[in-house]
Amino acid sequence: MSSSPEPAGALLLCRAEPAVVGPAAHLLRRRMLLAQAGRGWSVLVPETKPWLDGADTVDAAGATDGTGEPIERILGGWAGALAVGAPWPALALWWDADRSGFTLASGFRRPVGYVWLANGTPAGEDEAMRTFAARLGLDPVLDMQSLDALTEPDSASDARARMLGLLAVLSRTGLALPAGLAPGEPADRLREAARSRPDAEPVSWSGWRDAMHAELDVVEGTGIGPWLRGPKARCLAAAQLAAGLPLALHGLRRRSGGWLTAGAVLLAHGALGLAYDRMRSARD
Repeated sequence: MSSSPEPAGALLLCRAEPAVVGPAAHLLRRRMLLAQAGRGWSVLVPETKPWLDGADTVDAAGATDGTGEPIERILGGWAGALAVGAPWPALALWWDADRSGFTLASGFRRPVGYVWLANGTPAGEDEAMRTFAARLGLDPVLDMQSLDALTEPDSASDARARMLGLLAVLSRTGLALPAGLAPGEPADRLREAARSRPDAEPVSWSGWRDAMHAELDVVEGTGIGPWLRGPKARCLAAAQLAAGLPLALHGLRRRSGGWLTAGAVLLAHGALGLAYDRMRSARD
């Protein structure tokens, strides 16, 4: 934990629209504010400070919101939790009195990050920047030149300037942070700036039932979503029922456990598929 935690702050950037990010953000079980951050980007602003020990880390349910872990570990964990089940990456930006840095999480791949000391001295690996650029689909020439400059010594650039340089590169992808949400700002100021935005949406833990629905929303937003609900899902379920019934009857006539089992599995999958589609449609 930083010896001077007061100036610490953090932002979570997601390369997706708020409507898509919201369901996944509920799974973090943390109070946050969600807002648009440019074309195809969203920003999550923590309402609590779990990197500190004390009363201000107690959440709405009365539970402690953290154990004073290092801010980069907490934010990296959040980014990983957001991205592991989503088709879009999550980028955690964090800073305190001593250092600033980022962690990029994308699917099940190992997170990648970089760190600068408070005076702007690079303290990361050059390869991390190349991986960062590749995973975000940045220009391998123009954008990579700008990112390489952030890893070179520069006595005129402190950690905040380095982070702003990183955001300048990402602005070419459509990222545009709302006013008041900038690296170097303390967590309290970030929270107030987010609350002042008319489009800011609160995100909080609302129980396991809602969390399960939120997780299903996330899964349905991936490439397999059309096969879980909707016309494709219903066609698949009907095909499984149509194939399973004759197989099961054939197994009964032949007294073949293998054919009977295969038919039963197809019938079960088909029935569950139709039931799931109906349940989710009724909820909507």
